[in-house]
Amino acid sequence: MKKLMVAICCLSCLFLTGCAQIEDGQVGVKITFGRISDKVLKGGWHVYNPLVTTVEIWNVKTQELKEMANVPSSEGLISQLDISILYNVPAEKAGLVRRMIGADYVSVVLEPYVREAIRNVASGYAVKSLYSEDGRKEIGQKMNDFLKSKLSEKGIIIQDVLLRDVKLPPTFSLSIEAKLKAEQEALQKEFELQKAKKDAEIEVARAEGVAQSNKIIAGSIDETYLKYLWIQGLKSNEKEVIYVPTEANIPIMEASRFKTKEKARV
Repeated sequence: MKKLMVAICCLSCLFLTGCAQIEDGQVGVKITFGRISDKVLKGGWHVYNPLVTTVEIWNVKTQELKEMANVPSSEGLISQLDISILYNVPAEKAGLVRRMIGADYVSVVLEPYVREAIRNVASGYAVKSLYSEDGRKEIGQKMNDFLKSKLSEKGIIIQDVLLRDVKLPPTFSLSIEAKLKAEQEALQKEFELQKAKKDAEIEVARAEGVAQSNKIIAGSIDETYLKYLWIQGLKSNEKEVIYVPTEANIPIMEASRFKTKEKARV
């Protein structure tokens, strides 16, 4: 009989005992008789009485919230922003967030504040600021500061705000394309101008070289040099052309060797 009672007690304890497994990057929020404990359960196995206590598993790792919004610029043009919010709930704040906001804190407070930050911060900028890298960094930093001021006291930590993508208005995109095309054409013309200048410099240098060469050659040709060429032509039997001096001792006539021989025969 005693063994039966012991067995019944063991079975009762077994059925009345719950076990929660908590992994790294998680904490357990214990709720006993509806009261939420500030002390969270860390990683490992935890035994509790399921009749009076429940254990909620909370993710305390870095998480990402993606938001897409249409934002009016200061010019009245509509741009589409894709934004990522990196956030987490610290382990020691999980009980506070569960008690003050609830398990669905993302939809209750995080998403509304993100949308408010987009409206209040991003909508006041010109389209070109959304397009430029510096402008996007500035918008992300201001949104980050705004969200931290609103959510830190509620136990939610904002790590960073990232502008993943910006879809500009069609009219602005066309104007940017036209501007880029004009800049490319201007660069091409500048290149062609520089090339034409360089080609002209090369031609001038080449002409100056030819002129200098002609000047040197003209200066080296005198009466003595011409007589020397005439004598050498007479000595060589391989010459096809013989320079014949005139009365002024300047060889200005040319006669082929064949014709000279013919005249000699005559």
